[in-house]
Amino acid sequence: MKILVSNIGSTSFKFRLFDMGEGRSEELASGGADRIGGAGGVLKLQVQGAPARKLSIDFPDHGSAIRHVLAELERGGAIASPGDIGAVAFKAVMAGDVEPVVSVDDELLAKMEYFVPIAPIHNPPYIAAMRMFRQAMEGTPLVACFEPGFHRTIPARRTHYPIDPAWVERGVRRYGYHGASHAYIAARLARLMPAGRRVISCHLGGSSSLCAIRDGQSQAASMGLSPQSGLPQGTRVGDFDPYALKLMMDRTGRSMDDILAELGTRAGLAALSGTSGDVRDIEQAAAAGNDRARLALDVFTTAIRDYLGAYLVELGGADAIAFTGGIGQHQAAIRSAVCDGLTFAGIELDADKNAHVDGNAETRIDAATSKTAIWVLPTNEELIVATLAARWLTEKTTTENTEI
Repeated sequence: MKILVSNIGSTSFKFRLFDMGEGRSEELASGGADRIGGAGGVLKLQVQGAPARKLSIDFPDHGSAIRHVLAELERGGAIASPGDIGAVAFKAVMAGDVEPVVSVDDELLAKMEYFVPIAPIHNPPYIAAMRMFRQAMEGTPLVACFEPGFHRTIPARRTHYPIDPAWVERGVRRYGYHGASHAYIAARLARLMPAGRRVISCHLGGSSSLCAIRDGQSQAASMGLSPQSGLPQGTRVGDFDPYALKLMMDRTGRSMDDILAELGTRAGLAALSGTSGDVRDIEQAAAAGNDRARLALDVFTTAIRDYLGAYLVELGGADAIAFTGGIGQHQAAIRSAVCDGLTFAGIELDADKNAHVDGNAETRIDAATSKTAIWVLPTNEELIVATLAARWLTEKTTTENTEI
């Protein structure tokens, strides 16, 4: 079965096409459309066995990008026609307490609309794209795989805020995100270190989170109700005292929506550093003597260490720590700062390995004396989504055939 995995952004549409069979998976194509809705649109496409292509195409909306991608996949021989795609799967973000994998229908879209205030950056483009796929590929199953799904095993003592239960009934609790990435890390380490039961997964990128994993199951996640919580993000604030909202509203006359928009899109490391939300730019500025940039890096790594310490307590130590994501895989200085001075906890980085590791390869970077394995592991969220969708579709078909 060919499954097209869609990763939707406000101005982008990234995809991977997999051929999923029993116990196997093969990536047939990948790529994406950027600058949707504006000038200078670009479509990148890599079909298995063919040179990568880059096309200049303006996309007025996501629907246009979808149609161009399908046409190029057909032209490149990855599919015979759009009907060759058995399902479209989405790495969806938030719809409350839905099942981890569900069919995209009107009821699901309504639930995603309900939670737009919680995921204002993520849910709207996904909702729009799902509706466009329904039109462009009528009759093809659309499957949503939700980020919090992996975290359903977290105990109640870590999902509940100390608030009136009436809030919980309206969906206010800790959900956790980056589930596909943390699930991939858990699965890979189960193969690489079968005896490693206790894992702390550090997904560090433009959006970052930590996850405590025991026996392949999530036990704690740093993000809470929304993707705006937890660690400081590139442009999102992370953990924050809600009473600051009232203070700023009273003192500045600004609206709640205006302040939330700032905290969700113009805060985080970008605001703190005064440079950008890209850690590479911040490190460069810090090296040139920019004190704000240095502070931003310190705040970021301190927050990571805070959660790392909490999860060491939760798990009773760690057999492995994995760094993944754009920052986790490629920024040696961040990994060094996170692991600095943790020899007392059995965590010791090999400085030379850390400095020279290929961030795109699965590599151990712990010292020979470290009791905890430290890994750099490239993640593959799309493969997890394709696997979950294929399994769900197979089970659904089996159930329907049994009922017949």
